[in-house]
Amino acid sequence: MTKSVTVQDLVKRFSLEVLAGQKELHRTIVKPKTHRPGLEFVGYFDFFQQARVQVLGKKEITYLHTLTEEERNERIGNIVKYHPPCFVVTRNQEGLKYLMKYCEEEGIPLLRTHEATPKFLELMDGYLTKALAPEITIHGVIVNVSGIGILLRGKSGVGKSETAHTLIRRGHRLVADDIVVLKKISPETLIGTHNGKSKEFLALRSIGLINVSRLYGRRAFQDETRIVLDIELTQWKDNALNNELELEPTFTDYMDVRIPHIEIQLQPGRDVAGLVEAAANNWYLRQQGYSAVEEFMKRLEEG
Repeated sequence: MTKSVTVQDLVKRFSLEVLAGQKELHRTIVKPKTHRPGLEFVGYFDFFQQARVQVLGKKEITYLHTLTEEERNERIGNIVKYHPPCFVVTRNQEGLKYLMKYCEEEGIPLLRTHEATPKFLELMDGYLTKALAPEITIHGVIVNVSGIGILLRGKSGVGKSETAHTLIRRGHRLVADDIVVLKKISPETLIGTHNGKSKEFLALRSIGLINVSRLYGRRAFQDETRIVLDIELTQWKDNALNNELELEPTFTDYMDVRIPHIEIQLQPGRDVAGLVEAAANNWYLRQQGYSAVEEFMKRLEEG
């Protein structure tokens, strides 16, 4: 199913002023990213992103002000006939009666923000990219360990939430517990977050539900994180793991995004939270080009 947001959602999210098209705020937006019409104002429409939010900055509005009334009516008329979801004028620019007239006639919301164009584009693009991103919901726990997003998985009762609690006590952050939402932001990027209702809550067996922000302070919770490690907690199996210097890398696919996968087996007395920290720090070092195995082998070669 195609995801969408409404123009009304944008009005509320960014406190936008509605100048025209008040009755059409139910119109939907299905394309991420915004578009600034430039070539379209001079009649070139071959690559017009008509399904995107159209943003009119100082450059566009100043250009329209320089046109004669006849030219302006023609240029604007050529764009509004494509019925984009809405127009947003930045910097609280004025002198927009001609735009209001066309938008009202065509039923296109005309909105205005006080934000400067670059800042507004950044905010709007970021919001639309996440709001319209493909997503799935799975069972697990998401934590942020020293800035590194980790998805903890495993059967119910294996100890995911308890491991997350220990990590929080060590200064790391909870993102989501039990029901986690994964969003595909790009072909290589997976964002993990909560479903809203479970925000800040962690369920611990024998204790019950706790609010980590209330219990450990606001630094104990983070709203979302990029997932870079998939760690599966499993029951201990004799001889199932070995002590090779370096294991072959494995991956888990979520919506065609490959995430490095690690299995941590559980046993009484084993510091699982410490192993999660080690896995996170080791991943970070590898991103910097460091390999403990390579350094160890080099030392052996050097005698």
